[in-house]
Amino acid sequence: MAMPTSSNSLRERVAFDQRGRASDGGGGTTTTWQEKFSRRAAYVHRNTGEVVMADRLQKKRTLLIRVRADSQTRAITNDWRARDTKTGQTYNILDATPTPDRRWVDVLAQTGGPNG
Repeated sequence: MAMPTSSNSLRERVAFDQRGRASDGGGGTTTTWQEKFSRRAAYVHRNTGEVVMADRLQKKRTLLIRVRADSQTRAITNDWRARDTKTGQTYNILDATPTPDRRWVDVLAQTGGPNG
């Protein structure tokens, strides 16, 4: 699939969650995921390459999530997670990089692991 370059290609809805703390009801705290914001997004599935094939053997799926760049999406780091709001699937964020034209942020994400 070609990289999405228009708002019309943003057909998915993705929430971006950050670790936070919440009361455990007994006077202590627990680590939880807290939604920071959600955005329309486009998925670009990675289908080729040695790393992608090795990930498939480990039941992982790697994809690129493209969102419009703004102050919130530029703040995404690899200790956050992405979540498809329709399916509930969570993704570990491996990297978030603004495109050279600064109009988009490309989020490299993967299922499996502690967050996904």
